Amino acid sequence: MDVYQRLKNLREDADKSQEEIAKIIGTSQSYYAQYENGKRAIPFERMVALARYYNVSLDYLAGFIDTPKKLK
Repeated sequence: MDVYQRLKNLREDADKSQEEIAKIIGTSQSYYAQYENGKRAIPFERMVALARYYNVSLDYLAGFIDTPKKLK
């Protein structure tokens, strides 16, 4: 699974809209939609914010591992 699909799945599993997640990580809904669609690279600091929000490792978000590791 690619990182973009993983972002979408995490968001949908949390029952959040793109707009809600965009606000959490400090961007616009249109930019966030481009992240999920793979049309814009995700800045590292936003990946960190997403990992913190979803309580998963960056390795999971990046697709290096398939089982989410919870952050401490």
